[in-house]
Amino acid sequence: MTTSSSERGVSLGMPELPAPAYPDDVRARLETDAREVIARYPDSRSALLPLLHLVQAEEGHVTRTGMRFCAEALGLTTAEVTAVATFYSMYRRRPSGDYQVGVCTNTLCAVMGGDAIFESLQEHLGVGNGETTGDGKVTLEHIECNAACDFAPVVMVNWEFFDNQTPQSARGLVDDLRAGRPVTPTRGAQLCTFKETARILAGFPDERDGAVAAGGSAGPASLAGLRLAKGETSPARVVHPRDGGPHDRAPERDVHEPSPTEHLSSHDAPQDTSASDPSHPSPTTTRDGGASPRPADSAGPTAEEGE
Repeated sequence: MTTSSSERGVSLGMPELPAPAYPDDVRARLETDAREVIARYPDSRSALLPLLHLVQAEEGHVTRTGMRFCAEALGLTTAEVTAVATFYSMYRRRPSGDYQVGVCTNTLCAVMGGDAIFESLQEHLGVGNGETTGDGKVTLEHIECNAACDFAPVVMVNWEFFDNQTPQSARGLVDDLRAGRPVTPTRGAQLCTFKETARILAGFPDERDGAVAAGGSAGPASLAGLRLAKGETSPARVVHPRDGGPHDRAPERDVHEPSPTEHLSSHDAPQDTSASDPSHPSPTTTRDGGASPRPADSAGPTAEEGE
C-alpha cells in the first residue's frame, strides 16, 4: 500500500509566496532602529546579527517577515539572512514563551543533577524539549554548556544565570515566572521578558531603573584561576577526601567568605543539594594543592572541579 505525497506531508505545489511586509507603522519604527544599528559598523553586513535580535524583539521569534526586513535593510538576499538565522540557536524560529528556561545537560551539569532537573521540569510543566506552556509563559529546553561549570548545575532564563540548582529550586523558579512574581538571577538584574532581552542584545540600552548597576559579576569560584595567575598561591599540601584531611598541614590563611549580596537569587539551592556525596562532605582542592571549604551559600563545585 502506498501513501500520497500529501499524506506524507510533502508539498508538490507552488513555491512558498514571499513573506509579507510589516505594517507601515511597525516598519517605520524598525527602520529608525535599524539605521542606528547599521551606523555602528563599517560594513553594513556586520549588522545582521543585531538586526535579527531587533526583529526577534518585535515578535518574540524571527519570522519570514523579519528576515525579509533584515535582507532589505542590508541589501542581502533572504537566503543569506535565512542561512544565518537558522545557524544560531539564539534566534527562535517559532513562537515561544516570555521566558526561555534552559537547563544545561552538558557533562558536568548533567552528572551534578542537570538531567534530573530537566526531567523534573518536563513533568512539572507538562511540556517536552522546545515546547511552551499553555499560558505562553515558559519555553523549556535543554542546552549545552553555559560556561558556568563552577556553579553546576545551572539553569538559564533569558540568558541569565541561576546557579547551583536542584529539581525543587528549579520548579519554584518556573512557578514564580508563571505567577508573575519578580525573579532575580544569581548574578545580574531582575529578569525581563524574552522580547526585552532581545532588544538589549540588539544593542539598545536597558532602560529599567537600576538594571545596569545590578549587572552580574563572576563569583569567587570563577575567579580562582585569576587569583592563581596573580601569584596568590598557598603552600602545597596533600588532601585525602575520605580519611580525615591533609597529611601535611599548611599554615592557616584567610579564605574569602562571600557576602550575602554575592548570591542574589532566592532560587539558589542550599549547600548540600548538589554535592556529589552529601553524607560524606570533603574539602575541595585548589590547583596549587591547597584545600579550601565551599562557600556557605554555594553548592556548586569550584572552578578547578568545573574544569
